[in-house]
Amino acid sequence: MQQLLSDIAKDLPVDPAAVRWHGIGALPSAFAVTELASASLAAAGLAMADLLKGQTQQCPLVQVDRRLASFWFGTSLRPQGWQVPPTWDALAGDYPTRDGWIRLHTNAPLHRKAVERVLGRANAWEDMARQVAQWSSNDLEDAVVAAGGCAATLQSWPQWCAHPQGQAVNGEPLILRETFVAEKRPWTGCQARPLAGVKVLDLTRILAGPVASRLLAGFGADVLRIDPPGWEEPAAVPEVTLGKRCARLDLRLPDDRRLFDTLLGDADILLHGYRADALERLGYGPLQRRLLNPALIDVCLNAYGWSGPWKDRRGFDSLVQMSTGIAREGMRWQQAERPVPLPVQALDHATGYLMAAEAIRALAERLEQGHGTRARLSLARTAKLLIERGTVGDDLPLASETVADLDTKVEQTPWGPARRIQSPLKVGEAGLQWARAARALGTDLPSW
Repeated sequence: MQQLLSDIAKDLPVDPAAVRWHGIGALPSAFAVTELASASLAAAGLAMADLLKGQTQQCPLVQVDRRLASFWFGTSLRPQGWQVPPTWDALAGDYPTRDGWIRLHTNAPLHRKAVERVLGRANAWEDMARQVAQWSSNDLEDAVVAAGGCAATLQSWPQWCAHPQGQAVNGEPLILRETFVAEKRPWTGCQARPLAGVKVLDLTRILAGPVASRLLAGFGADVLRIDPPGWEEPAAVPEVTLGKRCARLDLRLPDDRRLFDTLLGDADILLHGYRADALERLGYGPLQRRLLNPALIDVCLNAYGWSGPWKDRRGFDSLVQMSTGIAREGMRWQQAERPVPLPVQALDHATGYLMAAEAIRALAERLEQGHGTRARLSLARTAKLLIERGTVGDDLPLASETVADLDTKVEQTPWGPARRIQSPLKVGEAGLQWARAARALGTDLPSW
């Protein structure tokens, strides 16, 4: 953990020694997933400690529970009498090709249609597998991506390092950062709720970005999530809308654009996870965002990095694991006949917590120096952080848990009651506490 945190500190100025670790056990994996969970959460906690030190002249203790951090990298919610919808579409998964393996990501209806335009309609995995088996991996990946879909062939880490995109993203820092002169704004928080009064406009989807905004909400920020009409992600929403308000806007409509301009102008932090060129095509490129809000802390992520031929490519955690060699190493580690991913979507969660850490760091800088910030992260660059730490040691396996084994809090959600696991992070008096239960997308009005 200390080495991972030290690597993070090369791009995020925090003190790796200022953390107290608790809990035992590790997630079963070829890689140090529990260590990544703990280190990325610690980074966010240390950034918060630095902010509090600057405002109170007191440096609070950062505490991270490794066991709880591991569970939060999976799911923090334990439904009572109801079930979260399945994570994966029936056709999503790994398929053998003529010369290897490929993963097709079909969770979004548009992405499934893209795959079916290339391979034909299928009602089950077996039907799709017969079509996939006729293709070579690289040809099918290229065809699906060209059709607007999402796919990734299985590669090793050396193959990824030799790939033009691997070379590009591996040469990037963990956090790409620019700063701009802007007005100072007063601190409106307190030691128990350090982000009280901070407005976070959240345009992110699925997991990494929503994990970031969930942590910011837990420290008291006012998080407003904006989705387009019709967008749903039923498997993720109960997990990631905790503490937020959720509204909808269609940025193709003039009235909604005017409302969005007002929201953006009033925001302290903007989180977004669109592909590199997506907001530009909507007329909200970096310069336009800065004109609307010169003091904005603008933090974004994508899948494959911000340079190289794949910087605009659609991607998800499971696909990046295939591309970068993680699933291949898991296959070797288990001596399996098919790709073996990480036990949780660790690239999403870790990148999310690093986004939150950077947003908090930038907020502290604005309080002290009056800077606006633009920061960019990627799942593929987080993958490099994990892979270069090597395989895990001889830590004890994480004990299996039941609701009765964990300290939980009852949460009344729109889907039914649930228990939320205790937070793994505490910074002085500030623990992660959420004022709102998880809620459905589009529940709220688009206003602060």
